[in-house]
Amino acid sequence: MAQKIQAVRGMNDILPGESAQWEYLETVLRGLLSDYGYQNIRTPIVEETGLFVRSIGEVTDIVEKEMYTFTDSLNGDSLTLRPEGTAGTLRAVVEHNLLYNATQRLWYLGQMYRHERPQKGRYRQFHQMGVEALGFAGPDIDAELIMLSADLWRRLGIADSVELQINTLGNPAERAAHREALIAYLEGFVEQLDEDGKRRLYTNPLRVLDTKNPALQDICNAAPRLTDYLGEESRAHYEGWKQMLDAVGIRYVENHRLVRGLDYYNHSVFEWVTTELGAQGTVCAGGRYDGLIEQLGGKPASGIGFGMGLERILLLLAARDLLPAAPAVDVYLLQQGEGAAVAALKVSRQLRDAGLSVIQHCGEASFKSQMKKADASGAGFAVIIGEQEVRDGTAQLKSLRRETEQQTVAQDGLASAILALKA
Repeated sequence: MAQKIQAVRGMNDILPGESAQWEYLETVLRGLLSDYGYQNIRTPIVEETGLFVRSIGEVTDIVEKEMYTFTDSLNGDSLTLRPEGTAGTLRAVVEHNLLYNATQRLWYLGQMYRHERPQKGRYRQFHQMGVEALGFAGPDIDAELIMLSADLWRRLGIADSVELQINTLGNPAERAAHREALIAYLEGFVEQLDEDGKRRLYTNPLRVLDTKNPALQDICNAAPRLTDYLGEESRAHYEGWKQMLDAVGIRYVENHRLVRGLDYYNHSVFEWVTTELGAQGTVCAGGRYDGLIEQLGGKPASGIGFGMGLERILLLLAARDLLPAAPAVDVYLLQQGEGAAVAALKVSRQLRDAGLSVIQHCGEASFKSQMKKADASGAGFAVIIGEQEVRDGTAQLKSLRRETEQQTVAQDGLASAILALKA
């Protein structure tokens, strides 16, 4: 026997028993995004490596350690499996000139790839839904994205499981002034920094503040705050954002150490976090990236967005026992004998045209064996067609979930009979 080939570690199959849960979450997401007027965009899984280096930043963990990058054997180009969705979405917006005399509210859903150690809720292939609002400069769109995500938690029944944390990163000049002060401060503790902290000290010092190392918490808590370096315009944007969140009753915590891990963020940043998933507590995160579109070759335009990992949301729903069971079909159609298979095909079409879901038994098997499969399918009703029913134009209708008498029904009246019993 040939050796079995298994899936790549950290890239998981979603089997039929699980896929119904994914479909449920995706249905809720699509309904929510439609309600807010966002349109779907679908971009390639593979992009030029330079897209991510230019947008995410060369000294980020994603670019340095996590990207799946390879050389195209046809032309030698460096290509990368997308590690996040914003860069590809904005590349498409710039390439197709979607912001010409227009604003855009976009969303995407699909697989992303990062080469990291698989753990609970965090995999090498993961699924992300993201939203990008482009061409809006004011804090009102920032508030809309928060309201949209808060509505998702409410619709899923997990609003009390998540907490919103917000911060502002100001503009590039303000960040540069803060960066200089932060480096000077951290240099006084260089012997106490861990290896990540020392590596990031001069390349990305803001990320030092994002450490989870307990030994560094007091040092980071006392570090210079970027909010102390904000100018009037940046402060007004941040205060306006908070006022709007207050106006719609969305609670938040100001986390001055919240920086996000990608270079393109400025001004508003936020995370929805939970304590119910262990160390992997962020379920949705994003922020404003006003310079990124120009950085990718487009005309200057504002942008803000967020991404959420579906695996983590499903874990949170499962922990709360909020995932629905796989929907059962309405009818299992049994058939045996001469002419029964053809008659069953006709009946199954009739039932589906009436809005019922049907599994038709295919192949040879005894009625006893077929009935076991009908019970196991979860169907509400069994429809049985044998040689006698073929001659009479009838079928036997049996409820599989209620104690009712089996009845003989004309084949052209089956749909009405089943719908009456379902009511």
